[in-house]
Amino acid sequence: MRFSELLRAQAEMQGRVSAMTDAMGSRQAELNRAINQRLDGMSHRLGSSITEQTKSTHDNLRKLQERLAVIDAAQNNIQTLAKDVVGLQAILSNKQTRGAFGQGRMETIVADGLPQGAYGFQTTLSNGLRPDCTITMPNGAPPLVIDAKFPLEAWHAFRDATQPEARKAGSQQFRRDLEVHIKDIADKYLISGETQDTAFLFVPSESIFAEIHEHFGASIEKAQRLRIVIVSPSLLMLSIQVLQALLKDQRTREQAHLIQAEVALLMDDLLRLDERTRKLQAHFQSAQKDVEQILTSSDKLARRGARIGALELEQVPPPLAETRPERSIESRTGLLKLRVVDED
Repeated sequence: MRFSELLRAQAEMQGRVSAMTDAMGSRQAELNRAINQRLDGMSHRLGSSITEQTKSTHDNLRKLQERLAVIDAAQNNIQTLAKDVVGLQAILSNKQTRGAFGQGRMETIVADGLPQGAYGFQTTLSNGLRPDCTITMPNGAPPLVIDAKFPLEAWHAFRDATQPEARKAGSQQFRRDLEVHIKDIADKYLISGETQDTAFLFVPSESIFAEIHEHFGASIEKAQRLRIVIVSPSLLMLSIQVLQALLKDQRTREQAHLIQAEVALLMDDLLRLDERTRKLQAHFQSAQKDVEQILTSSDKLARRGARIGALELEQVPPPLAETRPERSIESRTGLLKLRVVDED
């Protein structure tokens, strides 16, 4: 009996173990399926994130390459500009080339603003000197002298000085050079009766012109007393435009008699045109009267045609019928009886 009970307990235990095994197998399958689903979702999200990250990286690399290309182009421009600056510095460091540079800018401004024959370069004065430019003034006035030889050695020393003492010494040297040059222009080029009593000193740089007016007011006052006007490229261009307007006004006044003669001829032509227009108007009025008379005749013809259209045409009876031969008209369709209706 005990053995049978043990067998029964063992069978129950085996059933329970089998049930637990089945339950554990189903739970394991569900767990594996859930894990696989989550792994698939995680793999999809990771793939999408990696794709987006790759695309973003490619876009950033492309933008970076574009910016690097722009930086390379800017660097090339900076290098070119640096070469130009070095060349300009080499030009300005040489006194002869510097003078040619300033004179070239001045000649360009004058040649662009004035017509041929209104200016001259390196013309010889009565004292044998040759100013850089002379501009013909209107009304037979003496020419205006422009000098483009501006002293820049002391200016560079003043600008490049870092110590206060060196800067002060450079300032004094530049002031002396500038005032000496102003006095030379006044002594050489201001000739009574031959040139204007005022001359231009051309400064080829707007920044130097501003610095002179800011730090060297005494030199500006001395130039004004000696009737020397310091001009920058913009001021020289403005002065040239004013001179151009004056020359244009002078040419207009010189040609005033020709303009008056042309206006008189124009008035004669206008009077002849008015006379011919009036004749043409008379012809048009006469033609209009003729047209009105033609319209009157056409109206009469239309009324007569309407009266003819109002005639009553009746079919004539056979030849045996009583007719009035004197009022009959023979036609292709037979004999018609005509009765005349006179409204008058």
